[in-house]
Amino acid sequence: MYVDSLKNNLHLTTLKTLSLVSISVMSQKQTVQEIFRTADCVCFDVDSTVIRDEGIDELANFCGKGDEVKRLTAEAMGGNMTFQEALKKRLDIIRPSASQIKEFIETHPIHLTLGISELVKTLHERGVAVYLVSGGFRCLIEPVAEILEIPKANVYANRLKFYFNGDYAGFDDTEPTSRSGGKGLVIRRLKDHHHYQRLVMIGDGATDAEASPPADAFIGFGGNVVREEVRKKASWYVTDFQELITSLAIQK
Repeated sequence: MYVDSLKNNLHLTTLKTLSLVSISVMSQKQTVQEIFRTADCVCFDVDSTVIRDEGIDELANFCGKGDEVKRLTAEAMGGNMTFQEALKKRLDIIRPSASQIKEFIETHPIHLTLGISELVKTLHERGVAVYLVSGGFRCLIEPVAEILEIPKANVYANRLKFYFNGDYAGFDDTEPTSRSGGKGLVIRRLKDHHHYQRLVMIGDGATDAEASPPADAFIGFGGNVVREEVRKKASWYVTDFQELITSLAIQK
């Protein structure tokens, strides 16, 4: 009898513990959802989030350096090396000239992720400030911002440098987005300067997840590529922007 009673008590304790864990996990998700619904600022990653592609991979393919660069991109997004280390290694392989960049932009259409245009429009209509914060290249991201009617001043990304003859000369390593932790630094500056109270970061990569905090919430996005380590870190993980659009329609 005593043994059976002990087993039952242990069983009930285990169920209660599991229940509390479930409630805790659900509560974290609901908290992120509520912050998003009441946000005054939303920052989006670009590659594999706002657009379906990884811009640096596409540029590498265009320059004939695709396979090697794609491997490094996967390592960087998975958090297996510092971002600045991966960025320098990839650019040292590609070494794109100014003319190659121009031709790439002219010949490669922008593939927006399904639902992003409606989501950004909805946020704008609600008076929410929208930013693009990316470890990609400003010259490739500004056309994306233009389509989404996001001001160029709201784009934070890396700048390529060229010699007078147009040859590749490196990248601007003073840009915060050129190094690990840079997105968090951008967000901190935005909050300090504009006094945003509820700022949300949305993205698919490790550099996006690590930006919260200082972001008040992080939403993981897996609509183009699912990165397991990012999915585990996100209290709210979505694979379709429609879920976010629907969430905005729910009144508190």
